[in-house]
Amino acid sequence: MRASGPAQALPVLARKPVPQDPQRRIGGEIVGENQTVMSSHSIDPQVRIGHVHLKVADLERALGFYSGVLGFQLQQRFGTQAAFISAGGYHHHLGLNTWESQDGSPPAPGTTGLYHVAILYPTRALLADALRRVLAAGIELDGASDHGVSEALYLRDPDGNGVELYRDRPESEWPRSANGELAMFTRPLDVDGLLKEGVRA
Repeated sequence: MRASGPAQALPVLARKPVPQDPQRRIGGEIVGENQTVMSSHSIDPQVRIGHVHLKVADLERALGFYSGVLGFQLQQRFGTQAAFISAGGYHHHLGLNTWESQDGSPPAPGTTGLYHVAILYPTRALLADALRRVLAAGIELDGASDHGVSEALYLRDPDGNGVELYRDRPESEWPRSANGELAMFTRPLDVDGLLKEGVRA
């Protein structure tokens, strides 16, 4: 059970183990473990992924990266246990907590979980500004890719979580196949060219 105290943050119900059943009942239908479930109704196009909540080992260290380097604004904090940060005054785009991970280690390779959290920048100039912030903080990039639909930078936060910083190209520029299907790709990104974006000569 999580320790109690004056800094106790938003209580979370204890998780119960999920039985491993080779069959599941979804929408009244029995579904085998190797079957893919596709809804007959598309999700409403206004639905968005509202926030990501990360387990971290040290809250101050995590805030140093997400707020100190990337510039997210602190909206609310619960002592050393949790913090909620955002861009533009939203209640939170990112949650950070130590409830189950204080002084913990990153997951071992080969385990399931978060691949990365992607942070979308509205312009190429602002993505370039983020890149300069990251490099000035001495943080190394894991990679930098042009995906046709987007330009993306990949790195790790202090807890080893994958972080993608990216900007979308206009939809009219997205690569498509001859039959109109999306045709994303992965090519090296011109990082030096990106660094020049938004810099006055």
